Amino acid sequence: MYKTIIMPVDVFEMELSDKAIRHAEFLAQQDGIIHLLHVLPASASYTMSRFASDLRRFEEHLQQEAESRLTTMVSHFSLDPSRIKLHVRLGSVRDAVNELAEELNADMVVIGSRNPSISTHLLGSNASSVIRHAHIPVLVVR
Repeated sequence: MYKTIIMPVDVFEMELSDKAIRHAEFLAQQDGIIHLLHVLPASASYTMSRFASDLRRFEEHLQQEAESRLTTMVSHFSLDPSRIKLHVRLGSVRDAVNELAEELNADMVVIGSRNPSISTHLLGSNASSVIRHAHIPVLVVR
């Protein structure tokens, strides 16, 4: 159905992705590739120059932990692991999804989301931000 699917995930809140996994698998049935993407927040290291080395070590730790959890997440898929690629980026989810979509010439984004509450309506969420700014179709799974 789709060749290149981006699936943004929060590796520190994996239950959000459980239902989305099944949808992404279905859409990638034939020979599609799913790109799992975890986005770490970009630090304001320039404002904390005295703590730059500590901050860098902390970011490296988060990066390694995210990569480890993404690797574990691959086992939740029934697809051949060679059809699942892992990406960890820094920045905003919205921008990272758009940048990766452009790099890969992706066909679709599949993203898990909570049921809306007053806080997500007022503050926005990653899923709504991705939807508003994506240049390709987005499937939101609740």
